[in-house]
Amino acid sequence: MNLGVNQSYSLAIDIGGTFTDLVLLSSNLEHLAVNKILTSYPDPSNAVLEGLGRLLSNEDVDPRSVGRLIHGTTLVTNTLIERKGARTGLITTRGFRDALEIGREGRYDIYDLFLELPEPLVERRLRLEAGGRLNVRGEVIDPLIDEDVEEACRRFLQAEVEAVAICFLHAYANPDHEMSAAEIVRRMMPDTALSLSHEVAPELREFDRTSTVVANAYVQPLAERYMRGLEMGLLEVGVKAPLQIMLSNGGICSAETASAFPVRLVESGPCGGALASAYWAKQTSRHKVLAFDMGGTTAKAILGDEQGFPITTESEVARVYRFKRGSGLPLLVPVMEMIEIGAGGGSIAHLNDLGLPTVGPESAGSDPGPACYGQGGVNPTVTDADLFLGLLNPDYFLGGEMVLDVKAANDALEILGRKLDMTPERMASGIHRMVNENMANAARVHAAERGIDIRRYTMVATGGAGPVHACGVAERLGIRTVIVPPVAGVGSAFGMMLAPISFDFSRSHVVRLEHLDFDRLNRLFAEMEAAGVDVVTEAGVEKPEIRIERLADVRYVGQGHEIRIVVPNDELDSSARERIRQAFEAEYTRVYGRICEGLDIETVHWRVRVHGPDPDLGMVRAPMRTEGVSSLRGTRQALFDAQKGAEETRVFDRYGLQPGVVINGPAIIEEAESTTVIGPLWSAEVHASGSLVLSREREK
Repeated sequence: MNLGVNQSYSLAIDIGGTFTDLVLLSSNLEHLAVNKILTSYPDPSNAVLEGLGRLLSNEDVDPRSVGRLIHGTTLVTNTLIERKGARTGLITTRGFRDALEIGREGRYDIYDLFLELPEPLVERRLRLEAGGRLNVRGEVIDPLIDEDVEEACRRFLQAEVEAVAICFLHAYANPDHEMSAAEIVRRMMPDTALSLSHEVAPELREFDRTSTVVANAYVQPLAERYMRGLEMGLLEVGVKAPLQIMLSNGGICSAETASAFPVRLVESGPCGGALASAYWAKQTSRHKVLAFDMGGTTAKAILGDEQGFPITTESEVARVYRFKRGSGLPLLVPVMEMIEIGAGGGSIAHLNDLGLPTVGPESAGSDPGPACYGQGGVNPTVTDADLFLGLLNPDYFLGGEMVLDVKAANDALEILGRKLDMTPERMASGIHRMVNENMANAARVHAAERGIDIRRYTMVATGGAGPVHACGVAERLGIRTVIVPPVAGVGSAFGMMLAPISFDFSRSHVVRLEHLDFDRLNRLFAEMEAAGVDVVTEAGVEKPEIRIERLADVRYVGQGHEIRIVVPNDELDSSARERIRQAFEAEYTRVYGRICEGLDIETVHWRVRVHGPDPDLGMVRAPMRTEGVSSLRGTRQALFDAQKGAEETRVFDRYGLQPGVVINGPAIIEEAESTTVIGPLWSAEVHASGSLVLSREREK
């Protein structure tokens, strides 16, 4: 397919743990082209540039015609998980040196006798104290002792520290001490990355704020080098569009802003998959969505509706136990409320400490990758199981660019199967079913915690492995409709094109509703909004296009956590007090089914989201290659039920399927970036948008 040379294009790049995805979309929305390539290590930009070169060459596109460039990456998350960041020093208030280790003094699993807490990112000898103290209102109790900061800098220089984090008690209420300390650090350590808590996370909760600013400093040097190197590499190949970075809140910002706040990139890639899911569901007039993204390393999910996807400012990264809340490093940054619900295609099946079979969390990644990749991997993975079951075509993986080794997959499954006295067939079927059950259970619990009947939702499956497992997961959840969008295998990259330029700001100001000082509140909002306008205009949004949303975190006095409400955008006065109360009670009732009569209400955090317009992609035309393409490729043996054994299954070429075509399962639909498996109880119809709409209508 030749996209021509007289168009301008949007380009999205998503770096995952196993694959790097690239999507190219013409400005007239007529043509969409994609490329998928194994992620390169240790420098992921190598795969980006190689994949980009192939994509532009294949489509005969001049690099100079790329006018918009969006990038999402797992670099920050992987750096925190693998503990490969910069040597970091922390300067904090005297007496708070060990806050990172003390944490919340709670056990995230009270029944685990061997419970492990995450190791702090800063070793104790590099956690140094400075005299000076503020109270909760930001008033100075003791002045900052500059000599303590200078002594800390001397010790950091001696230890060859690469990044410094500063987090003083109650700095969210008054940043003066942090700013004074920062001046000293910049004077004595001019080449060292510096992160200040009042800039990174200006909110109360000392442990969480300290953890967040330390994580930001820890990854900052690597993020700066990576983005600078990627920008230079893109310029060398002729792409001159400014680099924009996907954030964890579903928006994008400039590379400069992302380099200053890299901790906001922790869920950069998966957010794109959620936006893509909402877009394709809307094309079929569905709005209640379970966005299910299963890639090579992880599977993630998020529930959304007409109001969009929920955003939280309390998240975790680098968990000791992957699926145990509380076992990771807490972050106070805005993140789509996404959950990691299971393993990815490259996740390794093995026996746990009790001798029972389990899948993940370890992944084979892209090097060596699953055993069937033929790159030296010997452990069985989810992809090996899917291949052995006949669900994947060994000769059409990545559109035929990779040939999968069925024998290597068989050998890997056989080795594990011997330990359990199971045949490779039973082993492969067990791995496939276990992954589906684990993902369904995690999604079910996530929905139940939010009081949501997940059966009323439509699943949208993206990622290379998502469409393979979608029917199996949906069956276990009671979901009867699954949408597999065009180019589902690169769904996260496509979704990045739907993200607006945006940035979130917050300030903590704890006050009871009846004591609200509206003059102070208006000043607070004005400061955040001015800072937000600067950030989004720097990223390319014209001032008349800027939109501002105000939010507040509110609770009953005595509660430990808050719920979020919308705050009016106009100048606030005493009349806003009742509007805030009504909004809080309405949201509290929606979440908990009741309100607490007679309890005082207090506000905790005030938030602003400043963003540009949402990109309007209209109806994107899905890639089609109808000339000389037969929709039916043939049949092959595929195993859906271990008790019934393998059965002859029809295999279709997605590029030859026309809108309105209905296919009854069992069937397999292949495309270059992913494979859709239609279970025996399911049927699929090709929608006008190009999506496959799978329905479970028949019973056993």
